[in-house]
Amino acid sequence: MRSRDRTRTSSVVARHALLSVGALIMLTPFVYMVSTSLKSQAYVLTIPPQFIPNPATIGNYVQVLTTQNFVTYFMNSVVVSTTATGISVLISSMMAYAFARFRFPGRELLFRLVLVGLMVPAMMLIIPQFILAKQLSLIDSLQGLVIFYVAASISLNTFLLRGFFASIPRELDDAMQVDGANAWTRYWRLVMPLSTPALATTTIFTFLATWDEFAWALTIINDPAKRTLPLAIQLFQGQNATQWGLVFAASVIAVLPVIVVFLIFQKYFVQGLTTGAVKG
Repeated sequence: MRSRDRTRTSSVVARHALLSVGALIMLTPFVYMVSTSLKSQAYVLTIPPQFIPNPATIGNYVQVLTTQNFVTYFMNSVVVSTTATGISVLISSMMAYAFARFRFPGRELLFRLVLVGLMVPAMMLIIPQFILAKQLSLIDSLQGLVIFYVAASISLNTFLLRGFFASIPRELDDAMQVDGANAWTRYWRLVMPLSTPALATTTIFTFLATWDEFAWALTIINDPAKRTLPLAIQLFQGQNATQWGLVFAASVIAVLPVIVVFLIFQKYFVQGLTTGAVKG
């Protein structure tokens, strides 16, 4: 028994040590980013690097928030990301419910066609997307960002939600159907409330993807008033010199909404991800 307890204790200690090392590796770049954002330009590239800025200053944050319409770009990202996330999760949940609950000819074929969207690299679609956006007069508009962000995220969201919806007992649908509930009522009042973990997972994935997206925004946005946050951060990087204090200060501001979204939904995140990926 003592030998077994020692083995178990050693295993727990090793596991915690490994997790601690992993956490340290993951947190170090973030800590350095915050530290650098509090340094003046003269102290940014000092060797060895200083994780505790001396002297510390919030001048970078003041300059970021008061120059180059940064607040406007921040609000553009908020509008685009929240709108695209809401629309994508709604459409994906309706598609997933249809694939999980209804029987119709070609159902599996259609679902596999949806999954093809997960296999195509996003950069391969830039040129055809640009041509389509130009034909639809979506160039230089926030609507062009929203529409293509929704299209890009539907495949993964539908895959995750279909697996979770399929795990909900069908007897609950049958009971509501006996009471006269139609398909929309069963979807909205039964499946959606029971699928909070999966919905939280898709919300986090979609928000992260749209909030940080750079390539498509750079491709179709030319109007300075329509720029999003990743494009705004690029403005602080010059051809000859980069103002790293401003870049990291802007990056810290950009990370804050992501952290807030994750903290709101994190208790559902692991459960929704594992259920959606395994079942269905």
